[in-house]
Amino acid sequence: MFAGDEITGVDLDTWDVSLPAPVWVPEVDLVLHAAAWTNVDGAEDDPQGAAIANIGGTQNVAALGHPLVYYSTDYVFDGTKREPYVESDSPNPQGAYGRTKLGGEGAAAAGGQAWILRTSWLFGWTSTNFVRTMLRLAAERSEVAVVADQLGCPTYVGHLARATREVVDAGLPYGVYHLAAQGECTWADFAEAIFEEAGVACRVRRITTEELGRPAPRPAYSVLRTEKAGTPLLPNWRDGLRECLARLSA
Repeated sequence: MFAGDEITGVDLDTWDVSLPAPVWVPEVDLVLHAAAWTNVDGAEDDPQGAAIANIGGTQNVAALGHPLVYYSTDYVFDGTKREPYVESDSPNPQGAYGRTKLGGEGAAAAGGQAWILRTSWLFGWTSTNFVRTMLRLAAERSEVAVVADQLGCPTYVGHLARATREVVDAGLPYGVYHLAAQGECTWADFAEAIFEEAGVACRVRRITTEELGRPAPRPAYSVLRTEKAGTPLLPNWRDGLRECLARLSA
């Protein structure tokens, strides 16, 4: 959604954000800060490493002194609520990943010019994500086991990008915004929808989070909604899934 603008792309090879910005980083009008430690279970094993990336890295990006978009997560909440989380709800992260992302929110806000965009269950046509993983597993086996006791909003990265542009172009005040897909489902529901939309014959065996046995705690309920006027509303997660699958097939 920023393709028509002059963009400077930065990856880990050119700037490890856990270090101060290199001298070549140019003056810009806006910084989209998507660099993060995203290995949720790995953060439990190395909380210091996650903090260096997610808090220290954000401090280094904010030190550039430019308007900043910081992408945060539903993991800042404990998942005990049974109605959608809104921006005024108090965060209570249960794991190292959520704590360091919340710390990153503080680091971004300290710069005084940051849009903090919380989102959830991101998927897209590139990199490693749930949609691509399910399609890969379905090509290898006739059944997959998927958690059925976590409820959230699978959010398509293309829709998040469009909403990000809308937030910036609308000049919404700096602060926290919830940008997640409309609708809600469990991971098992999501997997079944992936197979249905893709025309793949693969069964979903529903399991519990306890059966999955991952080291990091996951929010049982992490539906995000906005209470702020003017915040863009994303399409339904199934619309995002269809767009993603179309990109993958192309």
